[in-house]
Formats: sequence, structure tokens, C-alpha cells
Amino acid sequence: MTRIAIFVDVQNIYYTTRQVFGRQFNYRAFWQVASELGDIVLATAYAIDRGDSQQQKFQDALRHIGFDVKLKPYIQRGDGSAKGDWDVGITIDALLCAEAVDRVILLSGDGDFDLLLHTLRERYQVYSYLFSVPGLTAHSLIASADEWVSIDDSLLQ
Repeated sequence: MTRIAIFVDVQNIYYTTRQVFGRQFNYRAFWQVASELGDIVLATAYAIDRGDSQQQKFQDALRHIGFDVKLKPYIQRGDGSAKGDWDVGITIDALLCAEAVDRVILLSGDGDFDLLLHTLRERYQVYSYLFSVPGLTAHSLIASADEWVSIDDSLLQ
């Protein structure tokens, strides 16, 4: 059976679905779609930990679905700006599992991942699916994916 690894950029998916659709992403519906593509051997959701109870409930729900949830602290800088992304962590984890999977599913619209998808295909022969919000996804990322799945009503709550 085809082995699949899933990598979710939680902040990107949250903000892009909220901005375009005014709704939340349906992780259960996504899991059903992903499981039809093969055997999910790894599923990681990367999130920022702000320590509030609503986020903790959401993270518990992701775990219940089957995701491993990795958290990074939210950093508020003295100048008012904030830092909190998982780009390097997602990239490293995807490259580390590349030899053990046949396909990777990335949920993000962040163009920084275009080189990752290109490398997975060219160096490891890993087929990539990209799930992201139309209009808020870097064109270079879509071009780097083997298959792009535009998030629509079927994947929203």
C-alpha cells in the first residue's frame, strides 16, 4: 500500500481559510480524503502555543483524529512584532521521512515550501499533494507540487 506522510502548517491553514471563506478547515474531512490516497504512516500538525484553553482543545481534537501535534512558543518581540513559524521544522521532518514514504501531503500556501516539494520529487521520488487556499497560495508552490488540491467547501466546517 502507498505510504503517506502529512505535514500541516496549522497557522497558515487557519488564517487563509478564515480570510477567504470566513470558516474553519475541517481536519476530519481532510483525514478521510487523505486516507483514501494510501496508508497514513505519519501525520504531524505544526502549531504555535499561546497557552489558551481554546487552542488546547483544538490541539487535543487534532490528536484524537490521528495527528502528532508539535508546538512552538509564540514569541512577542519588544517592538510589537511576533515570531512563530514552523517552516524549518516542517522541512527537516519531511526530508527525514522521505525515504520511508511514497507520498507527502503538505497543507500550506507558503511559497517557502516550493524547494521542499521540488527536492522531495527530484531527490527522493516522493509524489507530493498540496492542499491550500486558492488566491492565497504562492504560484511557485503550486508549480512545485505534483498535485494541487484547492481547499473548498468540502474541506470546511
